[in-house]
Amino acid sequence: MTTPDLQSMRLLAVHAHPDDESSKGAATLAHYAAAGVRVLVVTCTGGERGDVINPVLKLQEGIADRIHQIRIDEMLRAAEILGIEHRWLGFIDSGFPQVDEATGELPDLPEGSFAATPLEVSGEALVAIVRDFRPHVMTTYDELGGYPHPDHVRTHEVALHAFEMAADPGSYPNAGAPWQPSKLYYNQQFSMERMLALDAAMSAQGLASPYGDRIAQFEESRPTRITTRVRCSEFFKQREEALRAHATQVDFDGPWFACPVAIQQSAWPTEEFELARSKVGTVNVVETDLFASVQADPST
Repeated sequence: MTTPDLQSMRLLAVHAHPDDESSKGAATLAHYAAAGVRVLVVTCTGGERGDVINPVLKLQEGIADRIHQIRIDEMLRAAEILGIEHRWLGFIDSGFPQVDEATGELPDLPEGSFAATPLEVSGEALVAIVRDFRPHVMTTYDELGGYPHPDHVRTHEVALHAFEMAADPGSYPNAGAPWQPSKLYYNQQFSMERMLALDAAMSAQGLASPYGDRIAQFEESRPTRITTRVRCSEFFKQREEALRAHATQVDFDGPWFACPVAIQQSAWPTEEFELARSKVGTVNVVETDLFASVQADPST
């Protein structure tokens, strides 16, 4: 399995909302950016319908009315911390639907929202970015979206659609010259194996673990099909700082920050991915590099 010159490579990570890039594969993005890879995050929505999670910021008067601009600013700061490029796909947050207690049914998606937008429309927008940026590797969510937010599921669909359609000259002829990425990966960082390792490491240090409830509630049917483990522990601190940059979306005293970075680095120094599509062969052994077997394009 050959390893390419990383300075000639390009990586595109497709996410649903600002903050997703910092909670899913962020250390990997920082790792490759530091190695000279051009790393671009595309955020499909502006997070307009997101709640203010931070209990301190939630008390600020009028913060909910300014959430869209705040999340834009937070995304800018997180990108700076990770050392990556960023673009907005330009669609509106669909919000997380709440079941109607009277009927037990989910409401219709908001008109004009990302998840309600036809795939051909959002797909063309991402195809245009793929053809312009010309990534060798793409990452996104699996078919469950990481969790069942309609924007996450739609992000999976749009990214998969763009991966396949960007190389077809007959598809979206106004979206630029065709380009075929070599690989598409799904983020698979939230595995039972990882949670058990971190839980045991915290318990060994006499620390209260935040993983007990999550381990008990973990859906055994949820796929954790791991083909690739990227060692990136030296960037775990940047990962945490980038997530903290999305201050409205996290509780600084909550479970996301309960496990010390040093314990994470020693107990679980990798981030995991599933190779979902490949134009350069299949994986017979566990990879350690998203760019394994990928060839640089002739123009680089």
